[in-house]
Amino acid sequence: MTVADLQRTVDDLAARLGRPLLLEDRVQRVVAYSEQSGPMDDIRRESILRRRTTPEVREWLRAAGIQDSPGPLRTPGAPHLRLLPRVCVPLRHADGLLGYLWFIDAGPPMTDAHVAEAAAAAPGLALALFHESLATGLASHRELEAVTELLRGEPGAAAKLIEAGAVPQALPVTVQVARPLAAEPGEGLRLALEQGLLTLRRRLGGHHPLHLVRYDHAVLLTSGPPVSPDELHAAMPVPVVVGIGRPRPELSGAAGSYEEARHAAEVAARVPGLGRSAEWARLGVYRMLTGLPERELHPGLEHLLGDRQHLPLLETLETYLDLAGSAVATSRALRLHRTSLYYRLRRLEELARTDLKDGGERLALHLSLKLARLSGRYRPRGARDPE
Repeated sequence: MTVADLQRTVDDLAARLGRPLLLEDRVQRVVAYSEQSGPMDDIRRESILRRRTTPEVREWLRAAGIQDSPGPLRTPGAPHLRLLPRVCVPLRHADGLLGYLWFIDAGPPMTDAHVAEAAAAAPGLALALFHESLATGLASHRELEAVTELLRGEPGAAAKLIEAGAVPQALPVTVQVARPLAAEPGEGLRLALEQGLLTLRRRLGGHHPLHLVRYDHAVLLTSGPPVSPDELHAAMPVPVVVGIGRPRPELSGAAGSYEEARHAAEVAARVPGLGRSAEWARLGVYRMLTGLPERELHPGLEHLLGDRQHLPLLETLETYLDLAGSAVATSRALRLHRTSLYYRLRRLEELARTDLKDGGERLALHLSLKLARLSGRYRPRGARDPE
């Protein structure tokens, strides 16, 4: 969330609640505020002008319990300080206090429903403040822009991050992509991915981590020795598969590692047998197939893939081809009598109008089954989603 996004969030929340609000960081410096409407006291006016409340007011509010409160609380007015009653919503992330949302609780007081709505906005604002606190030498919104440019392969992006001290110049870089398994893309998922990555960045400081959240996946870039994907799995609050790109000797090559990681995560999501993490370098034939269009399937398999009753035939064919055409090994793997195996293979030859004695046909059928797995058109009954 950039500074502009933060201001838009503040303005939108103020409009929904019909009253002004003010956002402070954990030491009560003003970060953002909405337009004024309704009651206003001298303290709000001075806070906006000076970007900070006075020591006397801070002491009064902290004595009211704002630093220790786990949720919204109402603070009393203080006529001697020219302070009206307020509602305070503490902003916390990973049990750490990052800031406060303030509303004047007068003319009229806030309803419980409005207080609850303000509290619902707190996690997103807390993440934004946490992100700001992690950015050293480079403002968070500039870091976001630079990382986006880097992963697009735009010239100059790597130099911008190196000059800002975000990443060392001489270390190799690796990109990992976390792709959620079941959650629908949306603001809730984006916040969950952002929360996981920010928490992980705090633990991986020695790897000079950078991150980016897309609408349907999260990106982690680290320097030095590759980080175990188990770290990313442990940090994510939703189940994910992780794709790992090959390390690049310098930051300018991160875009290539990102493309590999993104494709590896996509393959892992569609081919559960690969497990919950997949390295691009170890994808085998799937590495070659990710760039092929779905329409390149063997024509004889088209109508078989569309009918579930043919699934046993397709499973038999795939196992047979995976085992290099060994009838003995296929019968053992499927626990199928050899006579039944031969019947299934002959039946498939008839339906697909193919000849399994033809090496070219066998190759085309084998690749088509793997490509159909990637597209989701073929899903063997024994395949399960990674845990």
